[in-house]
Amino acid sequence: MAKIDFGGVLEEVVTREEFPLSSAREVLKNEVVVVIGYGVQGPAQAMNMRDNGINVIVGQAPEFKADWDKAVADGFVPGETLFPIEEAATKGTIIQYLVSDAAQRTLWPRLKPCLKEGDALYFSHGFSITYKEHTGVVPPDYVDVILCAPKGSGTSVRRNFLAGTGINSSYSVFQDYTGRANERILALGIAIGSGYLFPTTFEKEVYSDLTGERGVLMGALAGIMDAQYEVLRKNGHSPSEAFNETVEELTQSLIRLVDEKGMDWMYSNCSATAQRGALDWRPRFREATFPVFEELYNRVKSGEECVRVLNSTGMTDYKQKLDAELNELGNSELWRTGAAVRKLRPGNK
Repeated sequence: MAKIDFGGVLEEVVTREEFPLSSAREVLKNEVVVVIGYGVQGPAQAMNMRDNGINVIVGQAPEFKADWDKAVADGFVPGETLFPIEEAATKGTIIQYLVSDAAQRTLWPRLKPCLKEGDALYFSHGFSITYKEHTGVVPPDYVDVILCAPKGSGTSVRRNFLAGTGINSSYSVFQDYTGRANERILALGIAIGSGYLFPTTFEKEVYSDLTGERGVLMGALAGIMDAQYEVLRKNGHSPSEAFNETVEELTQSLIRLVDEKGMDWMYSNCSATAQRGALDWRPRFREATFPVFEELYNRVKSGEECVRVLNSTGMTDYKQKLDAELNELGNSELWRTGAAVRKLRPGNK
């Protein structure tokens, strides 16, 4: 492993230079990787591995016709590389369990009997194992249990792969029955297109992931945007002006500078007025949000968020309710304004 200084703390990571694709192919040459679930992560990981020369088949419930048809459209052939879930699972040596967390709980009694001695059970989220008292997912002791969690959506995992870059991923070994669990998960991490791999545990992965999604990455970001936009509109600013000052400048300019060289680089490329104001208000926002993040982390750690997720996403009408929530979000003035602004970008005309 390479030792990298992350902000003054030395951490070990695995890079493509240390563990190239050729090594991944060698480790996986006798394996059949079964991707269970063709929803969010499944398509990206399945196609990336297939494109990298790994023997991949997909297990998908035919009754979920949209996902089944998508797998067919992506080149997986029914009866050859695409099968119903249990049939696919019995054909594999590495079972990638990539259905939703709620679906993992529901499907587990059917999947568990399909696992053979020496198989590897692969997750991209530590949820089901960490919260086993709520999910009932307790793997048998005769399989490897491993994790590779890309730090991005399935869409980004595929896009970055096609662009020749990659999404960084965390990895972990929960159970090593064969003595090969570590090399298996490193090979799979490289095969799905990870930029680099950093070690974690199933527990730390799910705690950090749920906190990040509810916080800065999605929940807090959307909430702060809503609040600033509403204040600007309340004080007489037009929708276009409010959106540009809340979202467009962030996504099209500032966040790209942060991505290039960090927050200080972004600050240094802004006006003195912007720099001073941001530096002065940063502590205020930190103080205001720190207690919220502490509450959030504690709810994740205690399992409260797990129960909330399972109860809501496990409801039979969840998809309809989710669609209604997303429609409400998309049809808000803020995001209808965003759609109009995006159309005006020179490259989108």
